[in-house]
Amino acid sequence: MDHFLYRDGALHAEDVAISEIAAAVGTPFYVYSTATLTRHFKLFEEALSPLPHLVCFAMKSNANLAVIRTLAGLGAGMDVVSIGEYLKAKAAGVPGERIVFSGVGKTRADMRTALEGGIRQFNVESEPELLALNEVAVSLGLRAPITIRVNPDVDAKTHEKIATGKKENKFGIPISRARAVYAEAAALKGIEVVGIDVHIGSQLVDLEPFEQAYLKVAELTKLLRADGHDIRRLDLGGGLGIPYERSNAAPPLPLDYGAVIKRTVGDLGCEIEIEPGRLISGNAGLLVSEVIYVKSGEEREFLIVDAAMNDLVRPSMYGAHHDIVPVIEPAPGTETQPYDIVGPVCETGDTFAKQRPLPPLKAGDLIAFRSAGAYGAAMASEYNMRPLIPEVLVNGDQFAVIRARPTYDEMINRDTLPSWL
Repeated sequence: MDHFLYRDGALHAEDVAISEIAAAVGTPFYVYSTATLTRHFKLFEEALSPLPHLVCFAMKSNANLAVIRTLAGLGAGMDVVSIGEYLKAKAAGVPGERIVFSGVGKTRADMRTALEGGIRQFNVESEPELLALNEVAVSLGLRAPITIRVNPDVDAKTHEKIATGKKENKFGIPISRARAVYAEAAALKGIEVVGIDVHIGSQLVDLEPFEQAYLKVAELTKLLRADGHDIRRLDLGGGLGIPYERSNAAPPLPLDYGAVIKRTVGDLGCEIEIEPGRLISGNAGLLVSEVIYVKSGEEREFLIVDAAMNDLVRPSMYGAHHDIVPVIEPAPGTETQPYDIVGPVCETGDTFAKQRPLPPLKAGDLIAFRSAGAYGAAMASEYNMRPLIPEVLVNGDQFAVIRARPTYDEMINRDTLPSWL
């Protein structure tokens, strides 16, 4: 469920008409719903109750400062995968003890910054990283709290580019080697082992891979405890999918996901951490765009819109589907026609949808890409010298620009000329 609904024939974000925002900020833009962010976060809180737990929002899905502050105010922790995300979480008011640092390529400088600023734990991905973290912690006179990310070799049955739990993926250490690596970690002066980490992929629409992975984690927990390790925290990752196509069967609910957690690891007495991103922010956002031209081709009609692949790369990069709807609700019984929906970028890949049925549209009409709150603005670029587009947050009948569109002068002036030019 989200809070983007038609009222009196016009699409609204909560109590604000999308057309009102478009008139104020121009198109294209992203708009996020506070009510939807709140609802989705609370669904995970309810799903894990009464287990001791921390829901850490995966910032890579949407790292806007206002979104982070909104979720932090609800009690969310943050899962970060770069030192930039760590610093942004801190800027949003998230205390270090609620920040988990994931990612395969943490540098010594990253580690030092996080240790000095405060961190809940590092999710260590390799033995070289473990040794580097120990060196940094010892140099600071500290002990770094860690989990070790284990790779359970479980097929998440998702897109190959977002699967992370198979043996050929770059993430984590093979679960078969976990006991040896934990023994190594326990012998290091700058390391404090606190738990186990696992994450098998993103946009999962089947709970079975989670169950397989978590059963392996439960078995490993018992083995490591028998080896003398104080395993008191289990970071189970994220990855629960969202319904990008409203016509398809809905993915499992957070409540169902929570039941899997309780059934597989709930009796171990561990604090549970999860790292949802897409399910919290995905359906909490729209990308709104204006039709520039309707172009008749040899065999098809093209809607040329002012959003492009640099604004929303998922269709081009993953072949991803986003439902697309007109901002003005069509009259009952309006016949649809197929359009190819494309942007202005000089790439054939700048295509959002092919032969998508929509009511008849014309230049100046507004359309909205649903489920765009995750990996939309976060993955945007300025390709073709196109400015990053505004992000807007709605709260009831209020809205505010939470990232402004840069001017062309601002973009140009970031470059500098060498002295010989």
